[in-house]
Amino acid sequence: MSISLVTESFQSLELHVKGNVCTMACAGHDSSQKITRNRTATTVMLPKPCNTEEKKQEESFPDGGLQAWSQVFMGHLMNFNTWGYINSFGLFGAHYINNLHFSASAVAWIGSVQIFLLFFIGVVSGSALDAGYYRQVLITGCFFQIFGIFMTSLATTYWEIFLAQGICQGIGHGLVFAPTVGLVATYFSKHRSLAVAITTGGSGTGGVVFVLLAKYLSPVLGFQWTVRIMGFVVLFNALIIISLVRPRLMERNIGSIFDWKAFKELPYTLFVIGMFFSLWPVFYDFTFINIFTTNVIGTPSSRSLTPLLIINAVSLPGRVISGVIADRILGSLNTLILLILICAFLNFVWISISTYGGILAFVTVLGLINGALQSMFISALSSLTSDMSKIGRRSGMVMAAIAFSTLTGGPIAGSLIEKDGGGFLGVQIFGGTIMLVGCGIMITARVAKTGWVVIERL
Repeated sequence: MSISLVTESFQSLELHVKGNVCTMACAGHDSSQKITRNRTATTVMLPKPCNTEEKKQEESFPDGGLQAWSQVFMGHLMNFNTWGYINSFGLFGAHYINNLHFSASAVAWIGSVQIFLLFFIGVVSGSALDAGYYRQVLITGCFFQIFGIFMTSLATTYWEIFLAQGICQGIGHGLVFAPTVGLVATYFSKHRSLAVAITTGGSGTGGVVFVLLAKYLSPVLGFQWTVRIMGFVVLFNALIIISLVRPRLMERNIGSIFDWKAFKELPYTLFVIGMFFSLWPVFYDFTFINIFTTNVIGTPSSRSLTPLLIINAVSLPGRVISGVIADRILGSLNTLILLILICAFLNFVWISISTYGGILAFVTVLGLINGALQSMFISALSSLTSDMSKIGRRSGMVMAAIAFSTLTGGPIAGSLIEKDGGGFLGVQIFGGTIMLVGCGIMITARVAKTGWVVIERL
């Protein structure tokens, strides 16, 4: 056999090892590999190799390095501008209820619509990452975010605030959130949970900064100028974000913004349903915790923002710690299930809180678990996705389903508070029960993926 033939054979073997999926796609040729011999030479008719360039890009992760971690920092700032602002909504809610005299359920609709649009628009913006249009979508989203903040500073009526903060900012959040988290996930494999945790940890950093700005500037400058200063902070971060972003996947024609075949996979379908229930009551804590502190416990308004500050501050270490546990010990899906269970338990513990010291201790634990839960569901989804070129669309589809639970969660809580005469018992029972249901469905999703295996890292 000639040297060139031996070289071609090793090249074929290398293609088979590196591009196993592509080789299987050519299995029909593999199984019928033909060898023809004659008196003068031996000819091997090798299968026509599949194009492995895209597959190699999807399966090779930098898993570190300056560019990869710069994307984590960029994503952290993006979450600072999105979830950091959303998680500080309690300070807006208190102003709207106490000074503008809006009802609790009306105020909840502003925050809920903002979160709904963040998740629901993720269907389109997530697929934009897969299609190679991330930068264009990012710039558009940043514009809507900044414009919405400055319009909120000028608004005086309910519908003006609803349009500026609920609709306009919600559109901006939705355009930037899903593709950015998906982008960070494409840079990491072994350390993906930690990277996504640090990325989403920007919500805690932003929440702390925005609450501190409101606490110290609002009494001096007033509500409107405080909001404008928040807008300038978001603008500054947006400029850094746009300068740092480096989309990694190749531009391709994805055909559809939906990956309907994903719902043929039972673990993915159960995951979507489980997250719908699990995140239903998660976000109204940020809306009503300071109202609980003032109206139920009787804390002076000067100290009412402290629980909101704590719940945002401790969410960052909660996200990082859970990311390390997921990467090194349990796996992201197992960690997520545990976090949902603990968060459900905390909703029932909330019933017994009746002192200011008790609420401070409660929000410290709640912030750790709540923040970790919010960051972990994207990593858990990645562990159920074998083809990372589809992570943008799949994460967007999950967020679209979650959008409808977050849309109704806040208003349901507001209505329960009003029907209870300002009490929170109905809210606490509702939250704990719904999260237990979600936890059970997530356990079923794990079983559908691994079978009845108790100890398996996933």
